[in-house]
Amino acid sequence: MDSQLGLIEQSFNNRYTLWVHEALDELPDSFTITDPSISGHPIVFASRGFLKMSGFSRAEIIGRNGRMFQGPRTNRRTIMEIREAIREERPIEVNLLNYKKDGTPFWMLFKMSLVFGKEDGRATHFVAVQVPIVSRKHMRNSGMSYSEDGGGSRLREIVFGSCRREVCSDSLLDLDRVLALDSDDTGLEIEDSCEASDLEKRKAATAIDNILSVLTHYSQLTGRLVCGKRCSLPGMGFISSSLYISLGRIKQSFVLIDPHLPDMPMVYASDAFLKLTGYDRNEVVGQNCRFLNGVDTDTTVLYQIKESIRTEQACTVRILNYRKDKSSFWNLLHISPIRNASGKIAYFAAVHTEEGCRNQDRHGLSLEMRQLSAIGAIKVAVRSLSMGAGPSKS
Repeated sequence: MDSQLGLIEQSFNNRYTLWVHEALDELPDSFTITDPSISGHPIVFASRGFLKMSGFSRAEIIGRNGRMFQGPRTNRRTIMEIREAIREERPIEVNLLNYKKDGTPFWMLFKMSLVFGKEDGRATHFVAVQVPIVSRKHMRNSGMSYSEDGGGSRLREIVFGSCRREVCSDSLLDLDRVLALDSDDTGLEIEDSCEASDLEKRKAATAIDNILSVLTHYSQLTGRLVCGKRCSLPGMGFISSSLYISLGRIKQSFVLIDPHLPDMPMVYASDAFLKLTGYDRNEVVGQNCRFLNGVDTDTTVLYQIKESIRTEQACTVRILNYRKDKSSFWNLLHISPIRNASGKIAYFAAVHTEEGCRNQDRHGLSLEMRQLSAIGAIKVAVRSLSMGAGPSKS
Protein backbone atom coordinates (compact mmCIF):
# COMPACT_ATOMS: atom_id res chain seq x y z
CA MET A 1 0.00 0.00 0.00
CA ASP A 2 2.86 2.37 0.81
CA SER A 3 4.37 1.81 -2.64
CA GLN A 4 1.00 2.56 -4.24
CA LEU A 5 0.71 5.82 -2.30
CA GLY A 6 4.26 6.69 -3.33
CA LEU A 7 3.36 6.23 -7.01
CA ILE A 8 0.26 8.38 -6.54
CA GLU A 9 2.38 11.15 -5.02
CA GLN A 10 4.87 10.87 -7.89
CA SER A 11 2.01 11.07 -10.38
CA PHE A 12 1.85 14.81 -9.77
CA ASN A 13 5.25 15.62 -8.31
CA ASN A 14 7.20 14.27 -11.29
CA ARG A 15 5.36 16.46 -13.78
CA TYR A 16 4.08 19.53 -11.92
CA THR A 17 5.38 21.83 -9.20
CA LEU A 18 4.16 21.34 -5.64
CA TRP A 19 1.86 24.35 -6.01
CA VAL A 20 -0.43 22.54 -8.45
CA HIS A 21 -2.54 20.99 -5.67
CA GLU A 22 -3.27 24.41 -4.18
CA ALA A 23 -4.07 25.88 -7.59
CA LEU A 24 -6.47 23.05 -8.44
CA ASP A 25 -8.17 23.38 -5.04
CA GLU A 26 -8.88 27.03 -5.78
CA LEU A 27 -11.07 26.03 -8.72
CA PRO A 28 -14.78 25.94 -7.76
CA ASP A 29 -15.57 22.92 -9.92
CA SER A 30 -16.21 19.33 -8.93
CA PHE A 31 -13.71 17.01 -10.61
CA THR A 32 -11.35 14.08 -10.19
CA ILE A 33 -8.04 13.24 -11.89
CA THR A 34 -6.86 9.66 -12.47
CA ASP A 35 -3.56 8.14 -13.58
CA PRO A 36 -3.77 5.24 -16.09
CA SER A 37 -0.09 4.37 -15.61
CA ILE A 38 -0.69 3.20 -12.02
CA SER A 39 -2.17 -0.24 -11.44
CA GLY A 40 -5.93 0.00 -11.05
CA HIS A 41 -6.20 3.44 -12.70
CA PRO A 42 -6.70 5.17 -9.33
CA ILE A 43 -7.87 8.66 -8.48
CA VAL A 44 -4.82 10.83 -7.72
CA PHE A 45 -6.66 14.11 -7.10
CA ALA A 46 -10.19 15.06 -6.02
CA SER A 47 -11.28 18.70 -5.86
CA ARG A 48 -12.81 20.30 -2.79
CA GLY A 49 -16.05 20.77 -4.69
CA PHE A 50 -16.24 17.06 -5.39
CA LEU A 51 -15.48 16.13 -1.78
CA LYS A 52 -18.12 18.50 -0.45
CA MET A 53 -20.88 17.35 -2.76
CA SER A 54 -20.14 13.59 -2.66
CA GLY A 55 -19.68 13.36 1.10
CA PHE A 56 -16.35 11.55 0.89
CA SER A 57 -13.08 12.70 2.40
CA ARG A 58 -9.94 12.92 0.30
CA ALA A 59 -8.35 10.03 2.22
CA GLU A 60 -11.30 7.81 1.33
CA ILE A 61 -10.97 8.51 -2.40
CA ILE A 62 -7.30 8.91 -3.29
CA GLY A 63 -5.90 5.62 -4.54
CA ARG A 64 -9.34 4.15 -5.22
CA ASN A 65 -10.91 3.38 -8.57
CA GLY A 66 -14.03 5.33 -9.52
CA ARG A 67 -16.20 2.23 -9.47
CA MET A 68 -16.72 3.02 -5.77
CA PHE A 69 -19.31 5.63 -6.81
CA GLN A 70 -21.45 3.20 -8.81
CA GLY A 71 -24.52 1.44 -7.44
CA PRO A 72 -27.42 -0.82 -8.37
CA ARG A 73 -29.13 1.81 -10.53
CA THR A 74 -26.02 3.07 -12.34
CA ASN A 75 -26.68 2.48 -16.02
CA ARG A 76 -24.44 -0.33 -17.29
CA ARG A 77 -24.61 0.87 -20.87
CA THR A 78 -23.23 4.28 -19.85
CA ILE A 79 -20.42 2.66 -17.86
CA MET A 80 -19.42 0.63 -20.91
CA GLU A 81 -19.42 3.81 -23.03
CA ILE A 82 -17.02 5.43 -20.56
CA ARG A 83 -14.79 2.36 -20.49
CA GLU A 84 -14.64 2.31 -24.29
CA ALA A 85 -13.72 6.01 -24.32
CA ILE A 86 -10.88 5.33 -21.87
CA ARG A 87 -9.67 2.40 -23.95
CA GLU A 88 -9.72 4.50 -27.12
CA GLU A 89 -8.28 7.56 -25.34
CA ARG A 90 -10.97 10.00 -26.42
CA PRO A 91 -13.16 12.54 -24.56
CA ILE A 92 -16.72 11.68 -23.62
CA GLU A 93 -19.75 13.47 -22.17
CA VAL A 94 -22.64 11.47 -20.67
CA ASN A 95 -25.44 11.77 -18.12
CA LEU A 96 -24.77 9.40 -15.24
CA LEU A 97 -26.45 8.26 -12.03
CA ASN A 98 -23.98 7.58 -9.21
CA TYR A 99 -24.09 7.40 -5.42
CA LYS A 100 -23.05 9.57 -2.48
CA LYS A 101 -21.22 8.22 0.55
CA ASP A 102 -24.52 7.86 2.42
CA GLY A 103 -25.99 5.79 -0.42
CA THR A 104 -28.14 8.52 -1.94
CA PRO A 105 -28.30 8.31 -5.76
CA PHE A 106 -27.68 11.47 -7.76
CA TRP A 107 -27.60 12.60 -11.39
CA MET A 108 -24.71 14.46 -12.93
CA LEU A 109 -23.20 15.41 -16.26
CA PHE A 110 -19.93 13.50 -16.55
CA LYS A 111 -17.42 15.09 -18.93
CA MET A 112 -14.05 13.42 -19.34
CA SER A 113 -10.97 14.75 -21.11
CA LEU A 114 -7.32 13.67 -21.38
CA VAL A 115 -3.96 15.18 -20.52
CA PHE A 116 -1.04 14.24 -22.78
CA GLY A 117 2.69 14.51 -22.22
CA LYS A 118 4.10 16.85 -24.84
CA GLU A 119 7.44 15.02 -25.06
CA ASP A 120 6.04 11.57 -25.90
CA GLY A 121 2.33 11.98 -26.63
CA ARG A 122 1.33 9.54 -23.89
CA ALA A 123 -1.91 10.02 -21.97
CA THR A 124 -0.67 10.95 -18.49
CA HIS A 125 -3.98 11.68 -16.76
CA PHE A 126 -7.73 11.61 -17.26
CA VAL A 127 -9.75 14.58 -15.98
CA ALA A 128 -13.42 14.02 -15.15
CA VAL A 129 -15.66 17.01 -14.40
CA GLN A 130 -19.02 16.44 -12.72
CA VAL A 131 -21.79 19.04 -13.05
CA PRO A 132 -25.07 18.56 -11.12
CA ILE A 133 -28.12 18.01 -13.31
CA VAL A 134 -31.25 19.73 -12.08
CA SER A 135 -34.23 17.38 -12.42
CA ARG A 136 -36.80 19.09 -14.64
CA LYS A 137 -39.35 16.36 -13.89
CA HIS A 138 -39.07 16.98 -10.16
CA MET A 139 -39.57 20.70 -10.65
CA ARG A 140 -42.64 20.15 -12.83
CA ASN A 141 -44.18 17.80 -10.26
CA SER A 142 -43.39 20.26 -7.48
CA GLY A 143 -44.67 23.29 -9.38
CA MET A 144 -41.20 24.83 -9.30
CA SER A 145 -39.55 26.80 -12.08
CA TYR A 146 -36.07 26.53 -13.46
CA SER A 147 -33.99 29.27 -15.02
CA GLU A 148 -30.77 28.95 -17.02
CA ASP A 149 -29.13 31.53 -14.75
CA GLY A 150 -28.85 29.00 -11.94
CA GLY A 151 -32.20 29.62 -10.21
CA GLY A 152 -32.59 25.90 -9.66
CA SER A 153 -29.41 25.55 -7.66
CA ARG A 154 -31.31 25.44 -4.36
CA LEU A 155 -32.51 21.94 -5.19
CA ARG A 156 -30.18 19.92 -3.03
CA GLU A 157 -31.43 16.53 -4.19
CA ILE A 158 -28.88 16.75 -7.01
CA VAL A 159 -25.22 16.43 -6.06
CA PHE A 160 -21.91 15.78 -7.70
CA GLY A 161 -20.29 12.48 -8.37
CA SER A 162 -17.64 10.74 -10.33
CA CYS A 163 -17.38 7.62 -12.35
CA ARG A 164 -14.24 5.91 -13.42
CA ARG A 165 -13.77 2.26 -14.07
CA GLU A 166 -10.43 0.66 -14.63
CA VAL A 167 -10.28 -0.37 -18.24
CA CYS A 168 -8.93 -3.58 -19.61
CA SER A 169 -8.73 -4.94 -23.11
CA ASP A 170 -12.46 -5.64 -23.33
CA SER A 171 -13.51 -6.75 -26.76
CA LEU A 172 -16.50 -5.44 -28.65
CA LEU A 173 -18.15 -8.76 -27.85
CA ASP A 174 -18.00 -7.83 -24.16
CA LEU A 175 -19.72 -4.56 -24.98
CA ASP A 176 -22.48 -6.33 -26.92
CA ARG A 177 -23.00 -8.72 -24.03
CA VAL A 178 -23.48 -5.92 -21.52
CA LEU A 179 -25.76 -3.98 -23.86
CA ALA A 180 -27.88 -7.10 -24.25
CA LEU A 181 -28.24 -7.31 -20.48
CA ASP A 182 -29.54 -3.76 -20.46
CA SER A 183 -32.26 -4.54 -23.00
CA ASP A 184 -34.37 -6.55 -20.55
CA ASP A 185 -35.95 -3.48 -18.91
CA THR A 186 -34.48 -4.40 -15.51
CA GLY A 187 -32.30 -1.29 -15.36
CA LEU A 188 -33.30 2.32 -14.87
CA GLU A 189 -36.80 3.30 -15.89
CA ILE A 190 -37.18 5.80 -18.73
CA GLU A 191 -38.79 8.41 -16.46
CA ASP A 192 -35.81 8.21 -14.10
CA SER A 193 -33.38 9.46 -16.72
CA CYS A 194 -32.05 13.00 -16.56
CA GLU A 195 -30.75 15.20 -19.38
CA ALA A 196 -28.20 17.98 -18.88
CA SER A 197 -29.13 21.49 -20.00
CA ASP A 198 -27.05 23.66 -22.33
CA LEU A 199 -25.98 25.70 -19.30
CA GLU A 200 -24.72 22.60 -17.50
CA LYS A 201 -22.82 21.50 -20.61
CA ARG A 202 -21.19 24.93 -20.91
CA LYS A 203 -20.18 24.79 -17.23
CA ALA A 204 -18.52 21.41 -17.78
CA ALA A 205 -16.63 22.62 -20.86
CA THR A 206 -15.42 25.73 -19.03
CA ALA A 207 -14.27 23.63 -16.07
CA ILE A 208 -12.24 21.33 -18.34
CA ASP A 209 -10.56 24.36 -19.95
CA ASN A 210 -9.69 25.85 -16.54
CA ILE A 211 -8.23 22.57 -15.23
CA LEU A 212 -6.12 22.01 -18.35
CA SER A 213 -4.90 25.61 -18.11
CA VAL A 214 -3.69 25.03 -14.52
CA LEU A 215 -1.99 21.73 -15.38
CA THR A 216 -0.31 23.23 -18.46
CA HIS A 217 1.02 26.21 -16.48
CA TYR A 218 2.47 24.14 -13.64
CA SER A 219 4.03 21.63 -16.05
CA GLN A 220 5.87 24.47 -17.79
CA LEU A 221 7.63 25.27 -14.53
CA THR A 222 9.12 21.74 -14.40
CA GLY A 223 9.90 21.49 -18.11
CA ARG A 224 7.72 18.38 -18.51
CA LEU A 225 4.99 20.00 -20.58
CA VAL A 226 1.46 18.65 -20.94
CA CYS A 227 -1.30 19.57 -23.36
CA GLY A 228 -4.97 18.80 -23.96
CA LYS A 229 -4.32 17.12 -27.32
CA ARG A 230 -1.81 14.49 -28.30
CA CYS A 231 1.17 16.45 -29.57
CA SER A 232 4.05 13.97 -29.75
CA LEU A 233 7.19 14.71 -31.72
CA PRO A 234 7.93 12.70 -34.89
CA GLY A 235 9.54 9.36 -34.09
CA MET A 236 8.41 9.32 -30.46
CA GLY A 237 6.64 6.17 -29.28
CA PHE A 238 3.91 5.72 -26.70
CA ILE A 239 1.60 2.99 -25.52
CA SER A 240 -2.07 3.58 -24.90
CA SER A 241 -3.37 4.19 -21.40
CA SER A 242 -5.57 1.10 -21.66
CA LEU A 243 -2.48 -1.04 -22.30
CA TYR A 244 -0.85 0.67 -19.30
CA ILE A 245 -3.79 -0.40 -17.18
CA SER A 246 -3.72 -3.99 -18.43
CA LEU A 247 0.05 -4.25 -17.91
CA GLY A 248 -0.33 -2.74 -14.44
CA ARG A 249 -2.19 -5.86 -13.31
CA ILE A 250 0.90 -7.99 -13.93
CA LYS A 251 2.84 -8.06 -10.67
CA GLN A 252 6.20 -9.34 -11.90
CA SER A 253 9.24 -7.14 -12.57
CA PHE A 254 9.39 -6.45 -16.30
CA VAL A 255 9.82 -3.80 -18.98
CA LEU A 256 8.43 -3.42 -22.48
CA ILE A 257 10.86 -2.42 -25.25
CA ASP A 258 9.89 -0.93 -28.62
CA PRO A 259 12.22 -2.34 -31.31
CA HIS A 260 10.81 0.02 -33.95
CA LEU A 261 12.20 3.17 -32.30
CA PRO A 262 15.82 4.38 -32.46
CA ASP A 263 17.98 2.76 -29.76
CA MET A 264 15.10 0.46 -28.73
CA PRO A 265 13.88 2.39 -25.65
CA MET A 266 11.71 1.07 -22.85
CA VAL A 267 8.12 2.26 -23.25
CA TYR A 268 6.80 0.63 -20.09
CA ALA A 269 8.30 -0.34 -16.71
CA SER A 270 6.33 -2.23 -14.08
CA ASP A 271 6.10 -1.16 -10.45
CA ALA A 272 8.06 -4.26 -9.40
CA PHE A 273 10.89 -3.34 -11.80
CA LEU A 274 11.07 0.16 -10.33
CA LYS A 275 11.21 -1.32 -6.82
CA LEU A 276 13.95 -3.77 -7.85
CA THR A 277 16.19 -1.16 -9.48
CA GLY A 278 15.40 1.91 -7.37
CA TYR A 279 14.61 4.15 -10.34
CA ASP A 280 11.53 6.32 -10.87
CA ARG A 281 9.40 5.65 -13.94
CA ASN A 282 10.30 8.93 -15.62
CA GLU A 283 13.99 8.01 -15.29
CA VAL A 284 13.71 4.77 -17.26
CA VAL A 285 10.89 5.13 -19.81
CA GLY A 286 12.40 6.32 -23.06
CA GLN A 287 15.85 4.93 -22.18
CA ASN A 288 17.69 1.89 -23.49
CA CYS A 289 18.19 -0.89 -20.91
CA ARG A 290 21.97 -0.52 -21.04
CA PHE A 291 21.91 1.86 -18.05
CA LEU A 292 21.51 -1.28 -15.90
CA ASN A 293 24.95 -2.49 -17.00
CA GLY A 294 28.23 -1.65 -15.27
CA VAL A 295 31.96 -2.28 -15.27
CA ASP A 296 31.63 -5.97 -14.33
CA THR A 297 28.73 -6.82 -16.66
CA ASP A 298 29.79 -9.69 -18.94
CA THR A 299 29.96 -8.52 -22.57
CA THR A 300 29.48 -12.09 -23.76
CA VAL A 301 26.04 -12.14 -22.14
CA LEU A 302 25.23 -8.77 -23.72
CA TYR A 303 26.10 -10.21 -27.13
CA GLN A 304 23.83 -13.18 -26.45
CA ILE A 305 20.95 -10.80 -25.69
CA LYS A 306 21.62 -8.81 -28.89
CA GLU A 307 21.58 -11.97 -30.97
CA SER A 308 18.29 -13.16 -29.49
CA ILE A 309 16.69 -9.82 -30.35
CA ARG A 310 18.20 -9.83 -33.86
CA THR A 311 16.90 -13.34 -34.55
CA GLU A 312 13.57 -12.58 -32.80
CA GLN A 313 14.03 -15.49 -30.39
CA ALA A 314 13.42 -15.78 -26.65
CA CYS A 315 16.39 -16.20 -24.33
CA THR A 316 17.18 -16.53 -20.63
CA VAL A 317 20.49 -15.31 -19.19
CA ARG A 318 22.17 -14.60 -15.85
CA ILE A 319 23.63 -11.10 -15.95
CA LEU A 320 25.19 -8.74 -13.42
CA ASN A 321 23.19 -5.51 -13.31
CA TYR A 322 23.27 -2.37 -11.19
CA ARG A 323 20.64 -0.44 -9.25
CA LYS A 324 20.30 3.32 -9.11
CA ASP A 325 22.35 3.38 -5.89
CA LYS A 326 25.18 1.54 -7.78
CA SER A 327 24.70 -1.68 -5.83
CA SER A 328 24.94 -4.79 -8.02
CA PHE A 329 22.65 -7.81 -8.24
CA TRP A 330 22.51 -10.97 -10.31
CA ASN A 331 19.60 -10.65 -12.70
CA LEU A 332 17.93 -13.79 -14.06
CA LEU A 333 16.71 -12.12 -17.23
CA HIS A 334 14.18 -13.58 -19.63
CA ILE A 335 13.54 -11.78 -22.94
CA SER A 336 10.79 -12.68 -25.39
CA PRO A 337 9.29 -11.10 -28.52
CA ILE A 338 5.67 -9.91 -28.17
CA ARG A 339 3.58 -10.10 -31.32
CA ASN A 340 0.38 -8.23 -32.07
CA ALA A 341 -2.85 -9.74 -33.40
CA SER A 342 -1.49 -9.75 -36.97
CA GLY A 343 1.60 -11.73 -35.92
CA LYS A 344 4.10 -8.90 -36.27
CA ILE A 345 6.52 -8.12 -33.46
CA ALA A 346 5.23 -5.12 -31.54
CA TYR A 347 7.57 -5.21 -28.52
CA PHE A 348 10.16 -7.21 -26.66
CA ALA A 349 9.39 -7.99 -23.02
CA ALA A 350 12.20 -8.40 -20.49
CA VAL A 351 11.31 -10.08 -17.17
CA HIS A 352 13.83 -9.26 -14.42
CA THR A 353 14.26 -11.48 -11.34
CA GLU A 354 16.91 -11.08 -8.67
CA GLU A 355 18.79 -14.33 -8.18
CA GLY A 356 17.73 -14.65 -4.54
CA CYS A 357 14.17 -15.23 -5.77
CA ARG A 358 15.17 -18.39 -7.63
CA ASN A 359 13.06 -20.69 -5.44
CA GLN A 360 9.36 -21.38 -5.85
CA ASP A 361 6.95 -18.66 -4.75
CA ARG A 362 4.08 -19.07 -2.30
CA HIS A 363 1.86 -20.41 -5.09
CA GLY A 364 4.35 -23.18 -5.82
CA LEU A 365 5.48 -21.76 -9.16
CA SER A 366 9.11 -22.08 -10.18
CA LEU A 367 11.12 -19.14 -11.51
CA GLU A 368 10.70 -20.38 -15.08
CA MET A 369 6.93 -20.67 -14.67
CA ARG A 370 6.69 -17.18 -13.19
CA GLN A 371 8.65 -15.76 -16.11
CA LEU A 372 6.52 -17.58 -18.67
CA SER A 373 3.37 -16.53 -16.82
CA ALA A 374 4.39 -12.86 -17.07
CA ILE A 375 5.21 -13.20 -20.77
CA GLY A 376 1.87 -14.89 -21.40
CA ALA A 377 -0.04 -12.12 -19.63
CA ILE A 378 1.83 -9.45 -21.60
CA LYS A 379 1.05 -11.22 -24.87
CA VAL A 380 -2.66 -11.38 -24.00
CA ALA A 381 -2.73 -7.66 -23.14
CA VAL A 382 -0.97 -6.58 -26.35
CA ARG A 383 -2.89 -8.88 -28.68
CA SER A 384 -6.28 -8.11 -27.16
CA LEU A 385 -5.71 -4.40 -27.49
CA SER A 386 -4.46 -4.64 -31.08
CA MET A 387 -7.64 -6.50 -32.05
CA GLY A 388 -9.73 -3.55 -30.87
CA ALA A 389 -9.73 0.07 -31.88
CA GLY A 390 -6.43 1.86 -31.42
CA PRO A 391 -5.94 5.07 -29.46
CA SER A 392 -7.07 8.32 -30.94
CA LYS A 393 -4.34 10.29 -32.63
CA SER A 394 -6.25 13.54 -32.66
